Amino acid sequence: MESWVRFNSQSQAKERIIRAAQYACTLLGYTLQKGGAAADLLHTVSQLEAHMSLSRKLLRLGNSVEALEAAKRAIHLSDGVLRLCLTISHLNRAMYFACDNILWAGKTGLVPEWTCTSGARDLSDVYELHLLMDREAHYRASKSPPSVQPSPSLSADPPSPAPEALPWLSRQLHLLVTVLYTNPPLLLDLLKNLCDIFIPLDRLGIRPTGSGFVGACGLTSSLLSIATILHPWLKLKP
Repeated sequence: MESWVRFNSQSQAKERIIRAAQYACTLLGYTLQKGGAAADLLHTVSQLEAHMSLSRKLLRLGNSVEALEAAKRAIHLSDGVLRLCLTISHLNRAMYFACDNILWAGKTGLVPEWTCTSGARDLSDVYELHLLMDREAHYRASKSPPSVQPSPSLSADPPSPAPEALPWLSRQLHLLVTVLYTNPPLLLDLLKNLCDIFIPLDRLGIRPTGSGFVGACGLTSSLLSIATILHPWLKLKP
């Protein structure tokens, strides 16, 4: 109960719950439409989804300031690549939230309505994954005994590059699975970003996937975000 009270007191947690409900309505509307539901029911679900979206925009007022503060903190990171990726990511979030607030104000009639989009993605997950894979490879190399290489004079056939590529690829895949298995925060953040990337691609018409797939991705991403709020150790930190 205490963890729920702490969870409920955070505005970000409330926004994630409403986001999950919004995309659940999207998925429900798609399912009802495929099942041939009545038009009135579809309209009710669509209206509920729209109200959820507006409620999220209201809760996100001022988040651009928080993103700017996070960008100021990311500038002082020691790793140059992480400093660049995280700073750009936070600045992108600040611009997104600012545009989102203006769009909300336009829909409510407070300011003239206009549109803006943001397409930059967070690259820190890829770099973090590369660092962990490299660290795991060095650790395994230090534990394994040195392999004995056969003398070139004893080799009758010239080395074939194709068979060598398969063991290397197998080692890299095994290394990737090991890193993700031993780093749940990285795995969750990677899955969340993979789910989130399809939503703007569909909304902008770059890669239409359908409301059912968008609803499933949004709901999954929201549940993963809620898990990181309930269990802070699952949140990826640089």
